[in-house]
Amino acid sequence: MKKYVLKRDRNALPERLTRYRAELNDEQFAVVTAQPKASLVVAGAGTGKTRAITYRVAYLIEHGVSPQRILLATFTNRAAKEMLRRVESLTGSQNVHRVWGGTFHRISNQMLRRHAVSIGFDPNYSILDSEDACDLINACIDEAAIDTKAKRFPKADVIQGIISYASNTDLPIENVIVGKYPYFEPLTRQIERIDLMYRSRKQERNVMDYDDLLLNVKRLLVEKKEIAEFYADQFQHILVDEYQDTNRLQAEIIDLLAVKHRNVMVVGDDAQSIFAWRGAEFTNIYEFPKRYPEAQLFKLETNYRSTPEILGLANTSIANNRKQFPKMLTAVRRSRDFKPAMVPCSDVEQQSAFVASRILELRDEGVGLEDMAVMYRSHYHSIELQLELTRRNIPYRIQSGVRFFEQAHIKDVISYLRIIVNPRDELAWKRILKMVPGVGNATANRVYEAIVATRATSGEMKPEDQVAGSDHPAPLLRKDESLQVLASEVVGRIRTTQSWKAFVVLIELLSSQENRDNPSKQIELILTHGYEQYLQENYENADARIEDLKGLGAYATRYKTTDEFLSELALLSTERFKEPQPLVGEEVISGGDEDELLTLTSVHQAKGLEWKAVFLIWAAEGKFPSPRSLREIDSEEEERRLWYVAITRAKDELYLTYPLLMTDYNRQTVLQKPSRFITECPPDLYEIWNLEEEAAVFDAPVEIEDKSPEYLN
Repeated sequence: MKKYVLKRDRNALPERLTRYRAELNDEQFAVVTAQPKASLVVAGAGTGKTRAITYRVAYLIEHGVSPQRILLATFTNRAAKEMLRRVESLTGSQNVHRVWGGTFHRISNQMLRRHAVSIGFDPNYSILDSEDACDLINACIDEAAIDTKAKRFPKADVIQGIISYASNTDLPIENVIVGKYPYFEPLTRQIERIDLMYRSRKQERNVMDYDDLLLNVKRLLVEKKEIAEFYADQFQHILVDEYQDTNRLQAEIIDLLAVKHRNVMVVGDDAQSIFAWRGAEFTNIYEFPKRYPEAQLFKLETNYRSTPEILGLANTSIANNRKQFPKMLTAVRRSRDFKPAMVPCSDVEQQSAFVASRILELRDEGVGLEDMAVMYRSHYHSIELQLELTRRNIPYRIQSGVRFFEQAHIKDVISYLRIIVNPRDELAWKRILKMVPGVGNATANRVYEAIVATRATSGEMKPEDQVAGSDHPAPLLRKDESLQVLASEVVGRIRTTQSWKAFVVLIELLSSQENRDNPSKQIELILTHGYEQYLQENYENADARIEDLKGLGAYATRYKTTDEFLSELALLSTERFKEPQPLVGEEVISGGDEDELLTLTSVHQAKGLEWKAVFLIWAAEGKFPSPRSLREIDSEEEERRLWYVAITRAKDELYLTYPLLMTDYNRQTVLQKPSRFITECPPDLYEIWNLEEEAAVFDAPVEIEDKSPEYLN
C-alpha cells in the first residue's frame, strides 16, 4: 500500500511565535511549544494551566495538525467549550469545532454512536440517568424475588453506587463491598446477582447508564482491533485536563487511544488529588512516568492568585507528603504584610462570633461578601456558624448543596424530636412512619388520624403536660395515649413485624421521663435504634451522614430542653430573606436576596474557586484531618492535599480557626489541639491572634448570674 502525504499550505503557518511569547510566561511557553511526545504537566494552584492547555491546542492547529486529530478531555463540557472558543479566537480557524472536546462520557458517547453495533447495541441506544438506573435495578430486585422485608436489602441507589464504584475502579463487586460496605458482606452474592441481571436487562433494552459509556468504549477498544487501530491512528494528539482526578477506567481509555502516537499531554496537580472517595486514582498522575518512560516533565509554579505569605504556608505544608512531584509555588503578587492568622477560640460560639465579626469588618473595609468564603472539612462543622450568620443578618449561600438542616437525614432525625414535643405534628409523624419497612401512605395516614382522635377524646392537656414555671401547657407525647395507638389494631398486620416493634420501642425511649428533654440523648437513641442501619441501606454516603448526626448530637448538648433546641433550629428555616425555593441537591442555595452573598462551602466543593479572604474553621486535630479518613491507608496524605487545596483558595487573607474546648457526642468536655497540618509548619509562617471579649456596657448596675461551666471556675 502506497502512502500519499497531504502537503500543508506553508503560507498559512505562523512564521514567528512573538504573540505566544508576549502572552505566556516561560513555564507556560515551554508547555505550549513542547515537542510531540508524552508530556506530564504538573500545574500548581493558580498557575494558569487552562491558559497553557488552550494555547497548546491553538499551537497544534496553527502548525498544521487537523482539528479532528486532536482529543481534549476535560471534566466538564462547559470547560471544553470555553477552551475551544478561546482557541478559535486565537487561531481564527473555522474548524475548531471538529476537535474532539468534552468530558470522557461525551467523547465515549460520540464513539459508541458510531460503533455500538459491534458490541451488541443499536446506535440509537438510550442513556439512563440516575433515577432511571435505580428504577431498572428495582425491577431486577423484584425479578430476583429477594425478600427485602425478611432481611433488609440495600436500596437501589446504594446498589447503583456499589456497581458504579466497581466499574470505575476496575474492582470486583466483592472487593468493593469488603472495602467500603462491610455491613453488606452477607448479601454479597445477591448483590452480584443483581449486577448480572442489571447488565443483561440494559443490553436487552438497548440502554446504557453513565458508567457504561466508559465501560463499553474500553470494551470496544479491547475487543475490536480494527476500531482500536482506527482511533489510535486518528488521535495524533491527546490532551487531558485535571488528570489527577481521573479514575482507573478513564486512564486506561486514554492509554488505549494513545498507543500508536503516544503524544499524550496530561495536565494536573498531584497535590490537589482529593477525590479518592469517589474513585479517583492518585497513582494515575503519580505513576504516569512509569507508563510513559519517555515522558517529558513540565512544572507550572508561578502563582498569580495568592500572596507570598499564603504560598509560604502552602508550600511548607504540602512538602510533608512523601508521594508527590516536588514543586515550589512562587508568587507574582507583592506581599501585603499579612501573615495567615491562626485564631484559637475559647469555644465554638466564640469561633462563630469571631468569623461573623471579622466578615463584617472586612465588608466595611471594602471587601464584598462575594469575595469571602468560609470553608470546612465536613458539612456539620457549619451548624453554629449558620445560626450566627442568621442572627447577624449576614446573607449566605451553601456552595453546591442544601443547608445543613435541610438535608434529608437531618430532617428525618428532627422529625422524631418534633413529634415528642408536638404529637399533633402531621408532617413529622408521616415522615418517620414511612421510614418503617412496609408502611406506606395509607398506613401512615391511618395511624396519624388515630393518634389525633385518641388525644382529642382523652382531653389534650393533663397536669404532667405543664411546663415547669409556665402557664402555657406543652402537649408532650404521653405513653398512655399516642403510644397505645402504635400497638393497636389500627396499625394492621405490620404491628407484628420486628421493624415495627423496634419503632415502638424507640418512641417509648424518646418520650420517657428520662430522655424526653435531652435532645442529645434522643439523637443518640435514634441512631443506635435503627436509623444508622437505615442510612447504610438507603444512602451511598452513609458514613458521612452518620458523622453529621453525631455532630448534631454534640451540638444539642448545650440545650436544656428539646423544645428549646428545635426552636433554635427553626431560625434557619423561618428567617429567610426571600421566598423558599424547591431544593435540588446540586444547586447553590441562597441565604439572602441581596446582590452579594457570603459563600459557605466544604473544601471539596471549593476546588477550582478563589476568594480574597478565606476562613477555614474547625482546624483542629480530629476534625481536620477527619478521624474517619485516617482509618484508610494513605489517607493522611490525601487529607493534607485537601488542606493544601483549602489554603490555596485564598488570595489576600487566610484565617485558620478552632475552638479550644468542645462538648463531644458523649457530652464530655474535650480540650482540642490545633490540626497537625498547622503544628507541622514553623510558627513564623503564621500569626496567632488572641481573642478578647469586648467589655459589656450597662446603663445601670445589674446583678449577673454566674453561668460559667464548672470546669472554668
